[in-house]
Amino acid sequence: MDDLTTITLVALGAAALVTLIAGIVALRRLFRVWRELRDESVPGSAKLWFYAAVVYFFWPVDVLPDPVYLDDLGAVLLALHNLKRQARELRGQ
Repeated sequence: MDDLTTITLVALGAAALVTLIAGIVALRRLFRVWRELRDESVPGSAKLWFYAAVVYFFWPVDVLPDPVYLDDLGAVLLALHNLKRQARELRGQ
């Protein structure tokens, strides 16, 4: 193997590892939030954002090709941010 091939493989491996770690973090947050969604005080719009993000995460058609999960993770993180903001508003903080 030449140097360019080695560098390319290392860069692709590093990108895959970063994506995997971000995915694991997002899924851990999703499961934590999923438990909180059972609360009756959570607005329906927040629940809709959450479930839409989960469906998009597993949907086979993506904005970006599937080896790159940035659009999926972005949708999930946007839904989590929205849910967190609405929870703060409910608590009056």
